[in-house]
Amino acid sequence: MKSTRQHTPLDRLLISADTVLRTLVPGAAEPYRPSPARQEEELDMTPAEQKHAAGLMRINHTGEVCAQALYQGQALTAQLPEVREQMDHAAKEEIDHLAWCEQRIRQLGSRPSLLNPVFYGLSFGIGAAAGAAGDKYSLGFVAATEQQVCKHLDDHMQHLPYNDKKSRAILEQMYIDEEQHADQALAAGGIRFPVPVKMAMKVMSKVMTKSVYRI
Repeated sequence: MKSTRQHTPLDRLLISADTVLRTLVPGAAEPYRPSPARQEEELDMTPAEQKHAAGLMRINHTGEVCAQALYQGQALTAQLPEVREQMDHAAKEEIDHLAWCEQRIRQLGSRPSLLNPVFYGLSFGIGAAAGAAGDKYSLGFVAATEQQVCKHLDDHMQHLPYNDKKSRAILEQMYIDEEQHADQALAAGGIRFPVPVKMAMKVMSKVMTKSVYRI
């Protein structure tokens, strides 16, 4: 049975604080679904291949840190309760991605990016601004962001080492989820952003990617 209790601004602030900790504290994120990688065999890779795979998964992990921040910022300032609920639901699925990526990074003998707190703060501010601008812009921003993420995931799946079937399984499920989030945001009334805005988002994404691959 769905709860009818309305969250106060203080409730939402405390929930956001809890999400910050679960997002940024290593090992704190608990997935709601088991990792798709669990069914795949760990195959041998060269040290160079393993390092490259870890770099790609580090980028994806930071992308999920940014997604958590965006959704939390938008949920905090969204005007309609149903939009806040949609943001909260999407954020829960992104927690799965966050935990799966971190687990895989550890398996590859590496660690998440040291720049995650910086990108979290920037993304939270962008999300809050988008939510304050209006729900149709907030939802449109979600759709545009998720579409950009899908392009990154597709590119990473092509550049993963052939034997890294575990990482590929994670990215395949992430792609399905992100595509669904984009479609849901547009169906809920999100606007389609013009090409110049999407190009600016692409440039920002490239800056994050280059920064995070090794740091």
